[in-house]
Amino acid sequence: MAPRQPRIAIVDDEAGQRQLLDNALQRAGYETILCENGEEGLVASADCDMMILDVRMPGLSGLEVLDRLKTTAPSLPVLLMTAYIDVRDAVSAIKSGALDYLEKPVDLDELIAAVDDALGQSGRSVSTESDSISRYVGAESSAMRQVLSQALRAATTDATILILGESGTGKQVLAEFIQAESLRAGKPFVTVNCGAIPANLIESELFGHEKGAFTGADARRIGRFEEAGGGTLFLDEVGDLPLPLQPAFLRVLESGTFTRVGGGREISVDVRIIAATNRNLEDDVRAGRFREDLYFRLNVFPLMISPLRERRDDVLPLAEFFLKQHRKRLSPAAERLLVQYDWPGNVRELRNALERASILAAGSLILPSDFPAHIQDAKPTARADDKVLVGDMQEIQRRAILEALEKTAGNKTRAAKLLGISRRNLIYKLRDYGL
Repeated sequence: MAPRQPRIAIVDDEAGQRQLLDNALQRAGYETILCENGEEGLVASADCDMMILDVRMPGLSGLEVLDRLKTTAPSLPVLLMTAYIDVRDAVSAIKSGALDYLEKPVDLDELIAAVDDALGQSGRSVSTESDSISRYVGAESSAMRQVLSQALRAATTDATILILGESGTGKQVLAEFIQAESLRAGKPFVTVNCGAIPANLIESELFGHEKGAFTGADARRIGRFEEAGGGTLFLDEVGDLPLPLQPAFLRVLESGTFTRVGGGREISVDVRIIAATNRNLEDDVRAGRFREDLYFRLNVFPLMISPLRERRDDVLPLAEFFLKQHRKRLSPAAERLLVQYDWPGNVRELRNALERASILAAGSLILPSDFPAHIQDAKPTARADDKVLVGDMQEIQRRAILEALEKTAGNKTRAAKLLGISRRNLIYKLRDYGL
């Protein structure tokens, strides 16, 4: 029989914060107990190996709970967290036996490291945010790493996600990444391209139909919502959803129920929705092409993928990935060419151009001449971040901090080490610079 994993009590009156920490700890391999207030935390202390305790809660505060634990569970490791740092409270808490005092929003990497250290698990392999981001191809730019960081936080919830971006930016790849990092990983991931299905068939495609519902319906058909049960339904080009179907779609989003075409029985389904579009849905709402209430229901957690021309640091990693299957590599001149071209078709255009160049290349090395003329003739575009700052020490320090945070995927602990300063010093500087 396998030994029980360490169990951690999460005591916080905010439901969203409890879920965020719960998902992060479960992904790290821990069991959890969720407590809404200090009284529940005291009860849970008898059945947990560690406690993560919010300081400011209605009723018993975190410091009061910590004080009582000195008598009832003196050896229980306690990690305090708060959105309002108070030096006197911090000193008092450490003197009362707290392991540490973390500031909200909690750095999840730092949280897991603190829990590992407290429970003697520091030698184990843990999937952290930076690990997940590093596995995503084409995430060298700060813009893409920021999107992935936000996506990881949303992945651990069941919130509806709306992915925005130009055609070809990789919206479906991001949706698949979110699914793989969620608690629904391994469950169905079903894709529907709303713009590729005729308007008279899309209702049947989504909800299914009963036998005899319409001419040609010779048998019952299960729709995509049912196929995705327990998993994720990815609705690409959701802006093309026909207006007459939008009320039924809104209903299933809000209630989790629908009826098949030609049926009378309500069907309940547990599905996480990720939608994507290259359209401006706000403009469509104003023009009457898209329901406002549906837009707000989809736009719970929007993620915007920047076009490739705005994240040139991602071009060469993507190119290397696409060329692996062709066993080709880029010459230095070809690399410069790819980075300076604007890629109006984004990642899709890059992939297609590399496939063409791989076919035309005489050997294993791809040259500029292997690309179409319009790519060969591309002129370098001036970049706003190419200027060298001289004389403004505060601005130089601010840029150094931003660069360190970019390199560590926003992990303040590792960024501080990279800069050679303490984490608290980094936090003070972030506040001073308005970051």
